[in-house]
Amino acid sequence: MELGNIWEPTYGPGPEAPGSSTPGLVAMAHGFLRLVQPNPLPVEMLNFGRSQSEFKQEDIHELLLYELGFLVCAAIGILFIILVPLVGCCFCCCRC
Repeated sequence: MELGNIWEPTYGPGPEAPGSSTPGLVAMAHGFLRLVQPNPLPVEMLNFGRSQSEFKQEDIHELLLYELGFLVCAAIGILFIILVPLVGCCFCCCRC
């Protein structure tokens, strides 16, 4: 196994995804992920050597914009977790 140049690595396209027996489900999952997260990852913000005090208001706004789809899905999920049992309890207890 040849390691190549460790100090200046070259990156290829990466491994291909294995073939699936359910291509419809795979396409639906990828479509959902593209719908939830259409924005590219802000790579310039991934500087781990930076302290918390160096984050600017624009950086936080950009991160929230990047995570907006996931935040909306989490809010809808929490709403369903609270509302479905509450509505079920109302239908069970208040059969008018």
